Amino acid sequence: MRVEVLIFDGFDELDAVAPYEVFRHASRIEPIDLALVTYTGADEILGGNGVRFGGLPQWTPEAADVLVIPGGGSRRPGPGTRHELEDGTLPCALASLKGSAPDDFILASVCSGSLLLGGAGLLAGRPATTHHTVWDILIGFGAVPTKARVVDDGDIVTAGGVTSGIDLALHLLTRLFTAELALAVEEELEYERRGTVWQR
Repeated sequence: MRVEVLIFDGFDELDAVAPYEVFRHASRIEPIDLALVTYTGADEILGGNGVRFGGLPQWTPEAADVLVIPGGGSRRPGPGTRHELEDGTLPCALASLKGSAPDDFILASVCSGSLLLGGAGLLAGRPATTHHTVWDILIGFGAVPTKARVVDDGDIVTAGGVTSGIDLALHLLTRLFTAELALAVEEELEYERRGTVWQR
């Protein structure tokens, strides 16, 4: 199984690194191929809190089974989800990806990353969650706002809140592998899952 976490300038570092670490721990037990990736192939990505990431591969959506989209920068000017929405390149890429992906492909988002899915036209009429400060934007994309920590609508899974990437990844481990694997990783991280999971 290949999991890619797609990052862009202005993304929230914890949105991406939290699920990455969960999957990395799981990869010591199950065969998970994991990578932080960029969709532009940029030499360097600057996170919203100033952490620099370099030497990352470009995304290979045709090879991924799970693609995780972080949020960050949804209300402020400058790099982040707001800029990506206004630019339109990434939402268009996500829209085309969803149309060509295999049936078992999962597109997941953390925090305001769901806005990029909404901007791609992928959430209209579908349950989804996001950071509490951008519910209005999510609703504007036609999503059905669902107040749960993780909202699993099959091929699209969204998580609300900056630290929710841990809960998202643990949920996906349960769904794709076993509850025992998720619990083992949870215990290794000394983390207690919080909030609720809504699942179709």
